[in-house]
Amino acid sequence: MVHLRLALTAVLMCLTLLTHAQKAVVKTDLLTDVTLTPNIGVEVGIAPKWTVELRGQLNAWSVNDHDWRHWMVQPELRYWFNRPMARHFVGLSFLGGLYNMNIRQHLYQGDIWGAGLSYGYAFVLSRHWNLEATLGVGMARLRAFDYREGEEKP
Repeated sequence: MVHLRLALTAVLMCLTLLTHAQKAVVKTDLLTDVTLTPNIGVEVGIAPKWTVELRGQLNAWSVNDHDWRHWMVQPELRYWFNRPMARHFVGLSFLGGLYNMNIRQHLYQGDIWGAGLSYGYAFVLSRHWNLEATLGVGMARLRAFDYREGEEKP
């Protein structure tokens, strides 16, 4: 029990030092919002030129008799050439999630896992607002199970 308390105290002290010494931002992807998939991301500085971003998205409804329900989480490690959250950066990201699509009496369920590299630029608009543009390339494994309407799932 003493070891657990000491470990918890050490972790809390490290987190306090990180949050005090670095900036954190909350962000959203407007293009994904347009597809009716709400998303949110948090980016935190971990070193003078390094940040970590964790982004998530969820689509849990139907539109015009089309189901495309999914959730996805995407962590990314970024290196900034100038200073964190301004100008040029490169990143290494991973993604994982589950989906459930219903198209023409077929139900597709599965998961997706992948990784990629990105390059981006953050335009500083004001003290509290940035606009970020990112290009990326990666690979993902999409595993699907196809069920017909009325079939039992294994």
